[in-house]
Amino acid sequence: MQKRFLLKAAAASVALGAFAPVRAQTRTLKFANQNAKGHPIVLGMERFGELVEKKSGGRLKVQVFPGGVLGSDQANVSALQGGTLEMASMNSGIFASLVKDFAIYDFPFLFGNPKEADAVVDGPFGQNLHKKLEEKGLVGLGYYELGFRELTNSRRPVHKVEDIAGLKLRVIPNPINVDWVTALGANPTPLPFPELYAALEQKAVDGQENPVATIKGARLYEVQKYLTMTNHQYNPQSVVISKRVWDTLAPADRKILQEAAQESAAYQRTQSRAMLQSGVEDLRKAGMEITELPPAEVAKLREKMKPVIAKHSASVGDATVKAMLAELAKLRK
Repeated sequence: MQKRFLLKAAAASVALGAFAPVRAQTRTLKFANQNAKGHPIVLGMERFGELVEKKSGGRLKVQVFPGGVLGSDQANVSALQGGTLEMASMNSGIFASLVKDFAIYDFPFLFGNPKEADAVVDGPFGQNLHKKLEEKGLVGLGYYELGFRELTNSRRPVHKVEDIAGLKLRVIPNPINVDWVTALGANPTPLPFPELYAALEQKAVDGQENPVATIKGARLYEVQKYLTMTNHQYNPQSVVISKRVWDTLAPADRKILQEAAQESAAYQRTQSRAMLQSGVEDLRKAGMEITELPPAEVAKLREKMKPVIAKHSASVGDATVKAMLAELAKLRK
């Protein structure tokens, strides 16, 4: 009788434990990204790790995995959803395959400058988009920046929009990037970032488009001759954690991660913007021929993007597009 009572008591204790508050714990979080060590994104991740360790008194540690060593962004998303990878930072637009609203971050010429982007992603708009990821197994902690994207190729200098026609360009694997490259008469080739250098080296593609820091960090100047400063897209980078992991964390530890994400985001963006001008000069010294598009050509480029934006506005959804435009209108008053 006593034995049966003890067994029942033990079972009840286990059952109650399942609903007990999660306690602060010691653990290491893997944090993945596609960019090379020294890139502003990776600098932000490293700062995040320092802040987390300090704020947790060493209980929580962050192990940074740059350079795509844990696989492509798509592979990382699957690992995050499965809980086998704790954290990643990637282009926010990549999440459009999970939540269609995120495609708006890839709209060409959406933001006029970094300050506009900061206000939108840090405000209610950016936070609301991150909340929509939770039902897909991800929790958004904040936004780093990849920055404004530029065009490179190995075939010819681009002085006018027509020079882009016929080039075979690697794009991030999502529909809006395929469509805007097609609208310019070029041939889009979706490829994961870790495959890009080899594709350029083997001439499987003529060119690509990325921010200056990424072009420099991935040493693309070794396989690309011409850089055209187009500023055609601005890429926020979402810092996300697996919801399966998040749900196991104590409230105090969640607070630590959220604070560290915000503080490291401010640091990361500062680093990114400080490195832009020096990065352009470094690429020039490395042998790249750099071209600034004249204002008339930028206007032509914007005009060619209008049908692409109209098409994807319909798929993203009126409410999201209107909310974004309303935020930008307020900022531009």
